[in-house]
Amino acid sequence: MKLLLGRELAGFIKERQAHSVRSLRSSYRIVPKLAIIDTVDNPVIDLYVKMKQKYAEDIGAMVVMYRIKQTDVAETLTKLNNDSSVHGIIIQLPLEDPSQTEELVNLVNPDKDVDALGKKAKFDPATPMAILWLLSGFNIDLQGKKIVLVGRGKLVGRPLEKILLSSGFDVTTTDSSTKNLKSVTLDADIIVTATGQPGILTKDMIRQGAVVVDAGVASEDGKTVGDVAKEVYQRDDLTLTPEKGGVGPLTICALFDNVIRAAQSTVNK
Repeated sequence: MKLLLGRELAGFIKERQAHSVRSLRSSYRIVPKLAIIDTVDNPVIDLYVKMKQKYAEDIGAMVVMYRIKQTDVAETLTKLNNDSSVHGIIIQLPLEDPSQTEELVNLVNPDKDVDALGKKAKFDPATPMAILWLLSGFNIDLQGKKIVLVGRGKLVGRPLEKILLSSGFDVTTTDSSTKNLKSVTLDADIIVTATGQPGILTKDMIRQGAVVVDAGVASEDGKTVGDVAKEVYQRDDLTLTPEKGGVGPLTICALFDNVIRAAQSTVNK
């Protein structure tokens, strides 16, 4: 078994970003700042928010947290959009009322939409970019490979599908409702799963020697878990992300890459 240890790659990226932040602070007195809007009480979301806060502290950036009611999101966004000290804004998903997701994410200033959820966003979405960094960092060649995405979510599945298709790769997108999902995944050279359904990908659904990237996040018995069943890690023929330290660390790197770029763009303005 070969593990795709994203945390190893993250260390190099983090060092580069810390240097960029120091340069912004010393040369222009600009501190890259990310505003996070959170509307639900969710232990998984809380964990990832804390990780972002710690990462920002490590590289010299800032994170400001807004735990508010969903009815107050539009008003808060107006203030943050007009605050020149705020360079990035993200709305933590899912919202309590998901029917408003499209409306609210499109209220974020495109210059500050570092999650790239709005229609006019100027950045690449963090998790898809993290997945591509991970595969590239471990020399996983996508050319000529059959790639199966499990999950059509707004944060991972849909944007990653768009990126891969635009690059001319062979991509099939599925989800938990796909008929004969096992037959589709068994035909894949590379599987990227991001459904948030614990254990949806079992060891009998993966072909010999495949590459598996688990970008799913869910809470089970108070613990954060992914889409890949534990039994999968008993196989020694696969190349896959570890249960922890795979895509996650690089997703935070990619997010703060966008925040830093947003801060740097203010220098030019």
